[in-house]
Formats: sequence, structure tokens, C-alpha cells
Amino acid sequence: HPNWRSPYSVIPESLGISADQASFTAAVKSSLYPEVNFGLDVRIHEDGVVRVRMDEINGRAKRYDEAASWALTAEPEISRNIQWTVGKDEVRAVYGSQKDIEVVIFFNPLKVVMYRGGTEQVVLNGLGLLHLEHFRTKETPLIRGPWFEGDEEDGYWEETFRSWTDSKPKGPQSLSIDISFPNHGHVYGIPQHATRLSLPTTAGEDSYYTEPYRLWNSDVFEYQADSTMSLYGSIPVMHAHSPNSTVAIFNAIASDTFIDIAHPDTTSSYTHWISESGILDVFMLPGPTPGDIFAQYTRLTGTPALPAHWALGYHQCRWNYVSSEDVRTVQKRFDEEDIPVDVFWLDIEYAEEHKYFIWDKKNFPDPNEMTNDVAALARKMVVIIDPHLKRVSTYPVYKEATELDVLVKQKNGESEYEGWCWSGSSAWVDFFNPKSWDWWKLLFKTVQSSGDQYAWTDSTNDVYIWNDMNEPSVFNGPEISMPRDNVHYGGWEHRDVHNINGMLFSNQTAQAVMARTETPMRPFVLTRSFYAGSQRFGAMWTGDNLGTWEHMAVGIKMVLSLNIAGFSFSGSDVGGFFGNPEPEMLVRWYHVGAFSPFFRAHAHIDTKRREPFLLDEPYKSIIRDILRLRYSMLPIWYTAFREASVNGMPVIRPHYVVFPHDEAGFAIDDQFFVGSSGLLVKPVTAKGVTEATVYLPEDEVYYDYFTHHAYRGSANGKDVTLPAALHQVPLLIRGGSILPTRDVLAVHHPL
Repeated sequence: HPNWRSPYSVIPESLGISADQASFTAAVKSSLYPEVNFGLDVRIHEDGVVRVRMDEINGRAKRYDEAASWALTAEPEISRNIQWTVGKDEVRAVYGSQKDIEVVIFFNPLKVVMYRGGTEQVVLNGLGLLHLEHFRTKETPLIRGPWFEGDEEDGYWEETFRSWTDSKPKGPQSLSIDISFPNHGHVYGIPQHATRLSLPTTAGEDSYYTEPYRLWNSDVFEYQADSTMSLYGSIPVMHAHSPNSTVAIFNAIASDTFIDIAHPDTTSSYTHWISESGILDVFMLPGPTPGDIFAQYTRLTGTPALPAHWALGYHQCRWNYVSSEDVRTVQKRFDEEDIPVDVFWLDIEYAEEHKYFIWDKKNFPDPNEMTNDVAALARKMVVIIDPHLKRVSTYPVYKEATELDVLVKQKNGESEYEGWCWSGSSAWVDFFNPKSWDWWKLLFKTVQSSGDQYAWTDSTNDVYIWNDMNEPSVFNGPEISMPRDNVHYGGWEHRDVHNINGMLFSNQTAQAVMARTETPMRPFVLTRSFYAGSQRFGAMWTGDNLGTWEHMAVGIKMVLSLNIAGFSFSGSDVGGFFGNPEPEMLVRWYHVGAFSPFFRAHAHIDTKRREPFLLDEPYKSIIRDILRLRYSMLPIWYTAFREASVNGMPVIRPHYVVFPHDEAGFAIDDQFFVGSSGLLVKPVTAKGVTEATVYLPEDEVYYDYFTHHAYRGSANGKDVTLPAALHQVPLLIRGGSILPTRDVLAVHHPL
């Protein structure tokens, strides 16, 4: 629609600049619906980030406007050093230490542009696709709207999906915005998707994909290894990069969201965001370097938590170790074979009838003694706690949640919602309800406190937590989740808050783990579902991957994407969750895991056991050496995590982050650097490989980590060939780097 013009415009008479020069407000009208009032608010933060908010004013209902409050650590400090200029057709704000950043709000049509040095960096509504569906009554006659609103009212007030009906008591409330990055040819981010780091196009001529990227936290069975489909978590942050500049946006939205990406030319990127509900709440991050972007984003949403030292070691998991004796036997076998390991995990079968916090005493008669046997060797246990509660009155956790009235409600806002999950008939805690928070903390106490509330006394402080199924996953619900018209605390529908739900669960669990002891210890909580800000509370993994070469390869790209989106403590299931990988694949996957921030082997209940000690030679010895390599490098990993916890820099860094001016590396996503260490690794992710080609971006010497053979790069970039037999991982050290390593000890510091 080349002749389309945005119907939204600023009412010049309504302009307001606060007395402290910190913010700009204005009324906005749409020529399509002149009777509807909108309000625009633009604020510039002390670090140069620009926040743009737009909402309907005095509508028939209230749009959900709390997504940012859950993502942000605090209300950002507003700059008082802004030069505002009001013109006939626009308002301009100049700021920055060099006064080289300018934000312009054009009146008609409404458009917001960020410039640096006179060059466009980010443009909101440049294509005129801004649209907020206003609240209306069913009786309101349909006025012919814009071409993208359609001609039919079908689905405005009720929608049927297979056997489910989604009532929409507020009616249509979707919103859209186009966000352009002129002069930036690559975009990254918006995890979680199984795709390349430099996001392929979904629109325009010869687009790579034909469907938009989707952000809707979902329990996906055997997800595709090259797809825009939604997965378990959503972080609506996008970076745009060029040789001269890096910028980003954070779109604080928690509802179902679709994103199209197009490149009108090789140096520009256009994106179009459509969401089911919420307000327009976009943060424009000015950069201009990748490091600046990480600092600006984590000032908003928080830096990654600094994990306990033991959490950076090797984690051994499967669905399921079936008894206390099974756990003891697995630990014994690791020690007999001198294979390093730090953590043993228990999946859902430890719990009686999947009633979390309640042990199956037939198979786990002595849970505390079992944990103490593990802890005696300076190891930890991780046990799963899922968000669904079995609906039986004899289950104290469900009984207390019912009495406190902290369960998610049906669409009537009164009756508790019932769905089906591992526990059978289940209910879900509404962690948006503040009454649930202290109660949840007390559940994790390992000693009975005063009062009658249940405490997990069959647990110790050496047990840490795995939060799964927290999208939330509901087996008999639409798209394997709960109905969108379910009601949460505050009267908000589930459609409004869906993508935040999992973060609140892991957040409260992390708080509960810290509250177990008088002196809080660093928690460990693994989450499957996540949102912007989840990095503050623990680790994540990429979900139920397949034991295939394709999933091994895309797992690296996914973890790189998560790292640049702030969630550094991430990894994929080593070996793949599904399937029985051949020994060669399993060895290569341990190479990948050893260079992932989160390093865990995990497998489905129907797979053959594949603990390293079960393998034949030479595979067992190769994996032992890989694990010993990881442990020898723990000071390097801990240093990288420390840096991430201070300034938000990724723990593993793609090429464009380390060499932001080298265009040849902007799309590289199969090799990466570990923190600031100078380590460059390229794990092998294909069968039968004996050599690997590694790209060197500079005229600098890189040394083979194992042989110290020198490889010279080139100022124009250069490919070098490294040996990559099965026992070898292509690993280089940049010349001039100092690598702190350690001996592989049987016991290390329980920090």
C-alpha cells in the first residue's frame, strides 16, 4: 500500500514539556476514529535511552500497562539536561555528552525518529503501521477502517480454536507499530527462536521465511531446528547493527506478538510488530556500541545474577533417576571413573503422584540422607518444582493455596481454573497476587516454622530448584496453555500477561531459595519460560531439543541470541532431550556443552541411559577429558559471569560484539568468544568432520589452545583450518591473552 498514510497525528495545542525538561506529552488523534483520544508520553533517560508510551485515554476499559513494571528493576532516572525545541511541525530534543543525539517527534503523521550525528538510527511509525484498536461496544457500527483492520467483525468478541472458545469481554484491543533501523543491515535478538543469530527476513521479495516471528511462550513438542515458531520464552528486545553503529529497542509487551522483518536494501532493516493487547511502550537504546547497548538494556532490566561457583560445573540429569539408590549409584560410578560432576538432578517422578514438595517414599524413602550423601562430596541436588498443583484436599500445598485464594481464576473471575497436567486435574498459583509471595517462600523452608503452614522439611539447603512447565503448560488447553480469558490478580486476563507468567514463577522461587537461610546464599533456579528481566533470577535452557546434528548446531545460535538479549546463563540439553544419539554425536555435543554458560546433560524417560561412564572407549575417555577441560577453565567462566553481572556483557560473545566494524563477521554464529578471555571456539556440529575452518578477523596471532601452533590472521579477515578429530575441539587463544586456569579438584569452593 504505497499510498498509505498513518492516520495518527499530534494535536499541537496539547503539547506539554515538564518543568524540569524531563518529558514531553501530547494528545494524539486518529483520523479514522476522531472521537477516540490517545495520549503520547516521551521521556529521555539519564543514559540516553528514550521511552515512548502511547495509550487510549478515558476508554471504555483499561489496557494492560504493567508489563514494563515487571521487567524493569526500577523506574529509570530521567535526564534533566535536554534541549527541547518546539517547531510548527515537530518537537526536537537534543542531548548526549556531545549533544549529537536528537529525538524528533513529527506531528502529522505522528513519527518518532532518533538521530545520531544527523543520521537516522531508529524510526517509529515511519511506514505508518502504528495502530491501537480502541475499546468499543458490540453495538458500535463498523466504520471502514484501515486495510490491515479487515472488513469483518468476526473474532472481535469471541473466537473459536478447535474445541476451545475464547471470549473477549473487552473486545478488540490489539496494537501494532513499525520500527525501522535505517543504516543498519543486521538485526538480532527477540529470543526464543530456533534460527540464525542475524535474523532472516520474513517479508519482502525472496524472504527467507514466509511466517513472522512469534513471541508466545509455548510448550513445544519436538520443535523445528529452523523456524520462526514460538518457543518457551520471549524477550522482546531487538538489536540493529552496522559497521558504524549499534542501536536497540525493547518493546515492553507481554501478549501474543508477531514480528515481521524485511531488508529494503543491504544496509537497512524494517520490522513490524503486532500484539494482541497492551499499550505502546517502546524503549529506544542509542548505543552506539554493542557494549553500550548491553549496559543500557541491563540498566533497565537488570544484569544477570552472579551464579554460585558450583553451578558453572557439569550437571547430570535425566527423566528420571528412579530412586535414592539410583542417585547414589550414579554418583558412585562418576567417582569410580574419575569423571567430574557437580550436580545431580531429579525430574518429576521423585514426587508422589506429581505432588511437588512431597517425595515418593517408596522409591525415595530417605531424601535428606540421599542429599547429604551427595553433599558430602561437595555436590548439590536440583529437584523439579512445576507450577501446577494437584487438586486434592490431602495435598497441603493445594489446600493452602485454595484457602489463601491465590489460584488463577476462570473467566468469571471467581471460580478456580482447572486444567490437566502431570498431576492430573490441576490448579495454578497466580504469582501476580502478592499474597502468594510470602506463602511460597515459606514452603521452601527446610525446618518447620511457627504456625501450621507446610514446610519442605524433607529437603536441605543443598537442594536447588528447576522450574519447568511454567509457560504455563496445560495439556488440555488451547495451544497447550491456559485459556486467554482466564483472570489473574488485578482483573487482568491471561492474554495480557502470558509471556510474563513464567518469569514471576522463577522469580518467586529464587526469592524462596534465598530466604531458606538467615544469611541469603546465591540461589540456583533453572527456568524454561522467561521474559525480559528473567536473567536476574537464574538460568534457562532451550527446552526439549532433539538428538540431531541440526539441533546441536542451532542450539549454539539460540544461546548466542539469548546472551545478547541479556540472558547469559543459558544452554541446551547435551545429547538432545529426545532420541538416542550415536557416540560420535554425543562426544561433539559435550564439546558444545563445555563451552556453553549452562552445561547440563538431560534426556527423555524413553531414551537409553547415556551417562558418560556407560560409553565404550575411546568415547568415555574423550568426554572425561572434555569435562576436565571445562573444570580447568572455571576461573575463566566465573570471570565472564562476574563481568556480565556488572555491566551486562554477554558471557559468550558473537563475532559482531567483539569486532563491531568487521562486516564479514556480522552473520557468524557458529564460532564465538568466551567473555573477555580471548578464547575463540568453534564446536564441530556435523558428522565425520576432521578439520574445521575458523574465521580470524584481524592481523593478529591466534594460538591453538592445545598445541600452541600459531595462526596469523589478516586485517581483511582470513579463514584458517584447524584439526578437529573427534577428540579435538577447535579452540584458539588470541595473542596477548592471559588465561587463569585451575587444577581439576575433587572438591571445590561452595561459593
